[in-house]
Amino acid sequence: MYSLIQSVGMKGAAGEPIRSPFKGLTKMGAEFRRGELSVVAAAGGTGKSVLALNLAMQSNVPALYFSADSTAATQLSRATAILTGEDVADIKAKLHADEFEEYRSILAKRWWQRFNYSARPTIAEIELHLEAFEEVFNIYPHLVVVDNITNVDAGGAQNADEFTFSLEGLCDYLNELARETRAHVMAMHHVVGEYADGLKPIPQSGLKGKISRVPSLILTIHKEIDGMDGRILHVSPVKNREGFEDSSGETFASYDFDVRNVRLKDVGGPPML
Repeated sequence: MYSLIQSVGMKGAAGEPIRSPFKGLTKMGAEFRRGELSVVAAAGGTGKSVLALNLAMQSNVPALYFSADSTAATQLSRATAILTGEDVADIKAKLHADEFEEYRSILAKRWWQRFNYSARPTIAEIELHLEAFEEVFNIYPHLVVVDNITNVDAGGAQNADEFTFSLEGLCDYLNELARETRAHVMAMHHVVGEYADGLKPIPQSGLKGKISRVPSLILTIHKEIDGMDGRILHVSPVKNREGFEDSSGETFASYDFDVRNVRLKDVGGPPML
């Protein structure tokens, strides 16, 4: 056990926020702190993965991204678009045509950002990749993304009650993982059917499986579409142990989503790159 003064030396990097491009959330005190677990919940196709990938690319911290929900071609094209500002469709076409050489020098600079594309990663696989990352770079990642939490093979469940317990247990595991590695662990998650269109604010109670007990930070996302292929993502801190929260989801930071290059920027603010 440790006294309060001894605890100063035990702190390490725990609680230190990683660099975030999301100024609106930062002003609310919604930060992605090392040693803590966050959950980002939204309807399918709303922008969970876009938010996570923008955080990884824009922060440029050591990161390990478990991309069970998106293929290598999708994530590579999106990441390249975020970094270069070029059209994601053009980039993907060049990738499939084996005309990707022009981007290699840009991507090579992101050598400490790694991806796993297993569709159903196991707990053992997550731990193995974390240990491999530490072995190669002599540090654990500062950011670990699990996209989506329901894609993780945590042993299976036979009924709805066990499914809920399984998700809670997985959150407990990811929270412990964050503490042990001092990474910020961000898990993507789904919402209940009432919010499946992604067009209205999602409260804390809207998360599927009711897993809100463990995470230090829970963000929900809903979208606004202007009819001209423009889109705004509204990100609500519905749980936040370190700052502002509104469990109703009615208070949010807003981000312009450029569907051409997959970049997010604060509404009214300058581009992040």
